[in-house]
Amino acid sequence: MEYFSGVLVFITLFLLNPVVSEATCGFKACPNTKLNMINVHLVPHSHDDVGWLKTVDQYYYGSQNSIQHAGVQYILDTVVEELLKDSKRRFIQVETFFFSKWYSEQTEAVQRAVQKLVSEGRLEFAGGAWSMNDEATVHYQSVIDQFKLGLKYLKDTFGDCGRPTVGWQIDPFGHSREMASIFAQMGYNGQFFARMDYLDKLQRLIDQEMEMIWQSSEYLKNSNIFTGMLYNHYSAPPGFCFDINCQDAPIIDGESYDNNVDKRVSDFIDYVKTMAESYRSTHIMVPMGDDFQYEDAGVNFKNMDKLIKYVNDRQLAGSQVNVFYSTPSCYLYELHQLHQTWPNKTEDFFPYSSDSHSYWTGYFTSRPTQKRFHRDGNHFFQTVKQLSVLANLTDTQHLENLESLSQAMGIMQHHDAVTGTEKQAVARDYDRMLFKAIVGAENNARDALRSLTNLTSGEFESCLELNISVCAFTQNTANNVVVTLVNPLAHSSTQYVRVPVKNEKYIVTDEKGREIPSEVIPVPWEVLALEHRSNGTQHELVFKASVEKIANFLIRVLPTPKNIEENHRDFLEEKVQNGDDELIVENSLVKLSFDTTTGGLKTIEMNGIAETIQQSFEIYKGFRGNNDEAKNRSSGAYVFRPDGDIEVLNNNKVELTFYNGTRVKEVHQHVNEWISQVIRIYDEVNHVEFEWLVGPIPVDDEVGKEIITRFSSNIASKGKFYTDSNGREMLERKRNQRENFDPNMSEGISGNYYPVTGQISLQDDVKRITLLNDRAQGGASLKDGELELMLHRRLLSDDAFGVGEALNETQYGTGLIARGKIYLILDAASEKPNHAERLLQHELDQHFWRFFSKSNSVPSVNKHMIPDFTAFPKSVELLSFEQYSNDQILIRVENLNTEGNVVSFNMQPLFESLNGDRIWETTLDGNMQLSDMKRFKFSQDGSGVIPSSVEYYYAPHNPMSSDSTMSAHEFVVTLIPMQIRTFIIQRK
Repeated sequence: MEYFSGVLVFITLFLLNPVVSEATCGFKACPNTKLNMINVHLVPHSHDDVGWLKTVDQYYYGSQNSIQHAGVQYILDTVVEELLKDSKRRFIQVETFFFSKWYSEQTEAVQRAVQKLVSEGRLEFAGGAWSMNDEATVHYQSVIDQFKLGLKYLKDTFGDCGRPTVGWQIDPFGHSREMASIFAQMGYNGQFFARMDYLDKLQRLIDQEMEMIWQSSEYLKNSNIFTGMLYNHYSAPPGFCFDINCQDAPIIDGESYDNNVDKRVSDFIDYVKTMAESYRSTHIMVPMGDDFQYEDAGVNFKNMDKLIKYVNDRQLAGSQVNVFYSTPSCYLYELHQLHQTWPNKTEDFFPYSSDSHSYWTGYFTSRPTQKRFHRDGNHFFQTVKQLSVLANLTDTQHLENLESLSQAMGIMQHHDAVTGTEKQAVARDYDRMLFKAIVGAENNARDALRSLTNLTSGEFESCLELNISVCAFTQNTANNVVVTLVNPLAHSSTQYVRVPVKNEKYIVTDEKGREIPSEVIPVPWEVLALEHRSNGTQHELVFKASVEKIANFLIRVLPTPKNIEENHRDFLEEKVQNGDDELIVENSLVKLSFDTTTGGLKTIEMNGIAETIQQSFEIYKGFRGNNDEAKNRSSGAYVFRPDGDIEVLNNNKVELTFYNGTRVKEVHQHVNEWISQVIRIYDEVNHVEFEWLVGPIPVDDEVGKEIITRFSSNIASKGKFYTDSNGREMLERKRNQRENFDPNMSEGISGNYYPVTGQISLQDDVKRITLLNDRAQGGASLKDGELELMLHRRLLSDDAFGVGEALNETQYGTGLIARGKIYLILDAASEKPNHAERLLQHELDQHFWRFFSKSNSVPSVNKHMIPDFTAFPKSVELLSFEQYSNDQILIRVENLNTEGNVVSFNMQPLFESLNGDRIWETTLDGNMQLSDMKRFKFSQDGSGVIPSSVEYYYAPHNPMSSDSTMSAHEFVVTLIPMQIRTFIIQRK
C-alpha cells in the first residue's frame, strides 16, 4: 500500500506541472550558501557497480539477492519519485549504462519528469561514462571511447544539462595521472575519488592537503585539474547511513519517547567540525550513500530532510554549521569562488595500500586471458569502426552492431571487469557479452570489405584463436585462401603475418600477382598439446606484408615434388649440440646469444648496443592467512602479498630448439611441464619477441602462486625505472619511494609493483631496456638492472576485500593456461621517453587485423573509397576514425612524439576525400565544441599569485572551424608533443 501511495504522489506532482521548464541547470541551480559558516554539501548518491559479485543484468533487475541485495532499477524508480516531491533535493547519477537501460523502459510521462529534473539541476550526472572505469589496467583509447559513448547518450537525451562537469572516480583502486589528463582534455572542472594510500591520506588530513591541483601531463599546457579526496571513503558519516540496508538509527522527532534529535544533531555537528579541520575552505562535501543504496529512497530522503532541518535550526543558538542538498559540481563551484591556493600534485596514486600488509597490486595481472581479450576487443572495435566509415555503413542494423560492441567495451572498462576482481561467474558473463558483440560487429566488417574489395561474396571471417595458432578457416586447407589485412594505423605499415596451416609447400601472392617470400614454422609442441585444441594445423605460414589501409594476399598450396620426402620442411631445425657452449641467433639488426648449459638467454646486441640480459621465470608463493586482521592478509584478486623468497624455475637446464628461417628465427624453450616460450626475431625488425605460455599453475601443494618473468642486466639504474600511464605518458618510479609521503614498505615486493599497460623500462647514462606488453600487467624493478612482469596468478585464498572467492581460474577441469607476448628493445639511453617506442607500442596494439576468405584469385581493393592520410606526419597517428552519426565522422589524431617537436599538417585532403561540408573541433570526448570549453582554473601553492577574480582555462589553441568553401590554410592542424585533437566532419 505504501508503494502505491508513492506512485500516486509521483503522478499527481508530475501532472500539476507537466511542462519541462526552461533549463536552470548548472551553477545557477546550485543552493545558496552562508558566509562565516561551515557549509556542508550533502551529496546523495548510489555507487552501482556494472558487475562485480553479480552480473550487470542481475544487478539491474535485482535478482540473485542471496549473493548481494541490489536492484538498480528500483533505485532509479524511487530516487526520481522522491526528487519530484521536493525541489531542494538533489541526486547524482554516475553509471550511464544503468541509467540508459532504465530510461528506455520508462513511459513518456516519466521521461518528461526526468527531463524536468535534469533541466532544473536536481538530477545531475557526474562522471558520465558508460561505467566507472578502472585507472590501472585500462588503455586510454578505450577510456576515451567509453566516455564518448556515455556523454553522447546524455547529450542526445538531455542536451547541455546532461553533460557532467566533474569526474566521480570514487571506487577505483588507485588513480592514474592519464585519467586526470583525460578529464582535463574533456573540459571537466575537477574530479573526486575515495582511495589513496592510507599513509598518504593520514598525512594529507593533518596538512590540509586532501584537495589539490594535479598537473596531469608533462607535455600539455592547461592540463592542471582540481582533484579532491573524500573524507570517509564514499560513505555517509558513521552513524548516519539512513538506507534500508543500514542499521543506523533514524532521526526520531515529535513527541516520541525515543526522540533523538538533539543527540543526532550534536553528533553530526561534531563530525562536521572534525572533518572541517582537514580541509582548507569553509565548504566541505559529505557523500550520503554507498554501494547500491537508495532502493527505497524515501527512507533516505526523509531522514536527510530532518537532518538538514534540525542541524540548521541550531544556527539560532549560535551554530556555525549550514547543511543543504548539493552536488559535486556545486561544491566545486563554491571552491572556485574562494580565490585561494591549493597544494600541487605531479605524479599518480599508485600503488594503493589500504593498510601495512595490503598493497592492491595483484589486480594489475588478475585474469590475464580476460585482460588480453579486452585488448583484442578494443583492437577489433577500432578496425570495424574504420571499415564502417570507409564503406559508409549507416543503416540501422550496422549502427546497432557497432553500438553493441561500443557498449560491451564500455562495460569492460568497469573497475571490477578489466581488473579481474569480479566473481568467476561474472567474468564468464563479461566474456559472453564481449564475444557476442564482436560476432555481431563482424557482420559490419564483412559487409564493408565486400564493398571495399571486388570480392563481393567473400567470407571475411576473423579467427579469434590465433593466439594458440588455430583458425577454423584454414583447418582443412589453406589452398586458395585470401588473407585480407586491415591496417588501423594512419600510415602504411610493414608487418609479419602468421597464418595457421598444415605442413605443405605454399606460395603467397599480392594483388599484382607478385610472389611474397614466405616460410613455414612449426607451432611449439606445448601449444599443440593444449587440451581441446584442434590439431589439424601444426604449423604457421609466415610472410611479410606492407599495407596502406587494406590489402589482399592469396595463399596457394604447391604440389610437393616426388623427390622430396613426404614430411618435407621449409624451415631448418637445428638441434643444439651438446659440445656447443653458446647458441648465436642473429639477423641484420639483432643478435642473441644463449647459454647452452642452462638454456637461457645470455646477451643481446641491437642499435649498436650490447648488454648481458638474462631472462628467468620465477614464482611468488601466495601468503595464506586467515584474514582476521591485516597482518594475516592473504594474496587475492586485489592484493599481491608474496610469502617468503621467490623461487627461480629454470635452475635446471631449459630445453632449446632452434629454427633458423630466412626471415624469422625462433628459439623454442621448454622450461618445465607448464612453462614454455618462443623467442623470435624477424628480419629487418628492431625488437625481440618473447611469446610465453604459462599454466596450468600447479596447486597440488595447496599453495597459490604468482608467476613472473624477470630480465636481468648490468645497467646501473640507481633505483629508478619507468612505467606508462594507461598506455600514454611515462612516469618515473623510485624504488621504496613516493612523491608526497614515506610509504610503509613492510611489503617490499608488492609495494614496488606498478601497473604496466604498455611498457616498462630502465636505463643508466648509456643504455636503456624497454619491455612492451600485450595486456595490462603488474611490473617492478626490485634491483638495479632488473625488470619483471607478472604473467599469471592462481590463488587458493580470498583476500577479504569483498569478492568472496579465491582467484582460482580453471578451464576444461584444470588450471587456466595463458599465452602472451613481451617485446624487448635495447637502445641508447634517452633523456625523454623514446617516441619510437610509443609508435611501436601503438603498432603492436593496432596491428593488421586478419580476415579470411576463399578465392582462386587475388581480389583488388577499391582504392577510390580509401581516404587520403598521406598528409599526416610520421609521428602523428590515427587514434579514432568512426561514424559519429549518419552523416558525421569523428576523427582523433595524436602526436606520439615526446621529444619537443611541434608538427603540422593539412586536413583538407582528408576532409575532401570524405566529401566533407563542415569540420569543427571538439573536446577529447567529441561531444562539446572546443570553442565552448571553459573550465575552472585554480591557483597552486607557491605560485606567488592569489587571483583577485575567478579564472578559467579555455581552448589551448584556436579551435578549427572550417567549411568546404574555405582555402587550404584554414585546415592546418598543429600538434605539440603528446597532444590529441578531435574533430567532427559533417558530410555533404
